Amino acid sequence: MATTTVTETVERHFIPIKVDELPPVQTFTVDSDPEDVIKALKISGGCKVKGAVSKEILAQIEKDLRPHIEADVVWEGDFFPIQTRRVEGMIGKSPICAEHVINHPLYQAVCKEFLTKKNWYWSGDKKIFATSDPQLNNSICFSIGPGAWNQPLHRDSWCHQTNETEVAVYPDNYDREVGIGWFVAGKPATKENGATRFIPGSHLWSKDRPPQEELAVHAELEPGDAFMMLSSCYHGGSANKTKDQERLLFSCFMTKGFLRQEENQYLAIPRDVVLKMPVHIQQLMGYKLSQPFCGWVESDDPRVVLDPSLKDDPSGHYDEDKH
Repeated sequence: MATTTVTETVERHFIPIKVDELPPVQTFTVDSDPEDVIKALKISGGCKVKGAVSKEILAQIEKDLRPHIEADVVWEGDFFPIQTRRVEGMIGKSPICAEHVINHPLYQAVCKEFLTKKNWYWSGDKKIFATSDPQLNNSICFSIGPGAWNQPLHRDSWCHQTNETEVAVYPDNYDREVGIGWFVAGKPATKENGATRFIPGSHLWSKDRPPQEELAVHAELEPGDAFMMLSSCYHGGSANKTKDQERLLFSCFMTKGFLRQEENQYLAIPRDVVLKMPVHIQQLMGYKLSQPFCGWVESDDPRVVLDPSLKDDPSGHYDEDKH
């Protein structure tokens, strides 16, 4: 994969943040109120969710994905350790993962709050209201083997050319947010075997403030637990210092409906696979208009490429309960 090469060393111009200044990282249960999770993310940028996915579901997901894990090739470059194996386009390779990990109700409820964009426009003398719903940004399974080194701390928001300003508290709008990540542990994720590390509160930092490795904490998880994180947080996979433990992680990011997806869903997932998906998963992938009229095909909803019978449907919206 082609990546931008940076040869310039960043010079620090900021007063270093101290560990005791970091906000706490909260832990929730799968039936927690989404509003509580939203409040926690505004404060720390990340949180844990206990028991997000059952052991039975995890076993089926691993069964679906294991052949793809074994078939992966070594990453070219130093962003991922060579001991990392990936299954990209995960949503198209495990239907049960699509439904129980990516479409997880708590995760999607939080994404709806942070990533939905509502706006209005004048069209002549008419005031037009429009809502752009979140869409899938990427879906990847990670298998991290023994010997892997620390991944550089980074922000996934960089893909959308963000330019964050430093703030003391989270603003009263969501304009600075472009994505939310969701990492479900398929096996125990520990500090020793490479659990995701992130810097609490770094979602409030400016673009210019570089990460401080000494501030990173590890999101240790039991199988089925999840870690949710704003894409504006500094984070990275950690070194797997064990001799025989695999860190298995099922991950995805959602983004705003009018932004380009990091992983091109329309090319990454074959059409014959998409056709077998339920409508709500197709729409989650981006086969849906971002109102007022972003993403159209032949001046129509993009789902017409999957089902031509929807062409010129008078409803203007192709929801599962209607089709």
